[in-house]
Amino acid sequence: MQNVLTIENTNEERESAPFFAIDTTFVLFFLAVEIGTSAIGFDIGSALGFMTLAMFVTVPYLLPFSGERPAFLPWAAGRAAIAVLGLFGGLALGSAAGTLLPESVKFLPMWLLIASAFFSGCFQLYGIMRPRLAK
Repeated sequence: MQNVLTIENTNEERESAPFFAIDTTFVLFFLAVEIGTSAIGFDIGSALGFMTLAMFVTVPYLLPFSGERPAFLPWAAGRAAIAVLGLFGGLALGSAAGTLLPESVKFLPMWLLIASAFFSGCFQLYGIMRPRLAK
């Protein structure tokens, strides 16, 4: 009688990362909506907002991640499309606030931005500090 012991590697990395930086995508969208609602003309505040938005499109690619990262250009193009969608949504919400919608709707994107940034920060800190098995 022969005994065979088989051990599977449960920590095997996935080849693609479908949920790479999904938490920062929500922050990106609500930031774009907030910039869209508050962007009246081109001033220094709007310029800083657009620079922040451009950084938030690209910088989350550098966050720590245990899996394999997707290709940068398609990933950044998808995030840029989400940012443009959020900007147009913010422009529509800003023009509808006070006429079609109550005036207090203008504060909803900032509230959602703060909430999503809080949860994104919690997820990122957990990803950095989570316990890992020694190899």
